[in-house]
Amino acid sequence: MRSPGRLALLLALAMACLPALAKTPVFELEIRDHLFQPEEIRIPANTKIKLVVYNRDPTPEEFESYELNREKVIMGGRKANIFIGPLAPGVYPFFGEFNPRTAQGRVVVE
Repeated sequence: MRSPGRLALLLALAMACLPALAKTPVFELEIRDHLFQPEEIRIPANTKIKLVVYNRDPTPEEFESYELNREKVIMGGRKANIFIGPLAPGVYPFFGEFNPRTAQGRVVVE
């Protein structure tokens, strides 16, 4: 028979591990030739996600979005992790600050 203290400790340890089991969804985006590829990313509503942005160009680019309240400079040949959400359904545009005419995209939350 197990003691109540030991059972409580096991229960506390199990509860501490639950967040690790519920992994954050990961979505990927590339910057190539001053364009975001893909231009559109679809993510689930009301869910925090990790956006991994790979800059395949030799020059830096800044991921910027007023609607997402995010900005991050990504050096050439590097990557950046950007956490967004949870978000309500809708369309959230983003752009490349250094190449705003070509580097444009959107996050569609559904």
